[in-house]
Amino acid sequence: MTFQYFAIFAGIALQTIENGIKYEFMYGQPRSHLTYIQALAKASELCSQSEKCCLDIRLKCHEWQLSTDESTQLLDYLLKEKFIDHQRYAISFVNDKFRFNKWGKIKLAYALRQKQLEEIWIWEAISNIPEEQYEEILHELLSSKARSLREKDPFSRRGKLLAFAQSRGFGAEEALRIISEI
Repeated sequence: MTFQYFAIFAGIALQTIENGIKYEFMYGQPRSHLTYIQALAKASELCSQSEKCCLDIRLKCHEWQLSTDESTQLLDYLLKEKFIDHQRYAISFVNDKFRFNKWGKIKLAYALRQKQLEEIWIWEAISNIPEEQYEEILHELLSSKARSLREKDPFSRRGKLLAFAQSRGFGAEEALRIISEI
């Protein structure tokens, strides 16, 4: 039995080759076969409950075992009827991840690129973040992290704080300015 791991979009796949037969287990694994009408109803309901992008629905279509043509047709319908709106999705994604997860602009942009959104929607959504609030959250994060560090050496301490800020998606210049204030 051979195992191979590889990433597919936002999920992880496990590929097993057993007796020459290839099995795939992944996020979005086919669960049940739905007809186009059933899938359209489910997708419309999903998009009504929360913002979704095309990639999210495409993965759902794979789970529902829709053909490529049916998936494309379903996505076209959802886009035409405004169930899916990438601008709206980008704005809500940025607001949620910034407010609740305290992600910086770099991490937000990277995550939205993984969702295959256009750059114009990404930067429009990110530009809606108020600069004062952005700096305030970065200051909160770095202050909290500084209190938890046991490092006494100022150079090492500064490096760890900078690495922490960058792991959260904040730029080096912004982080260094706030670190010098702490």
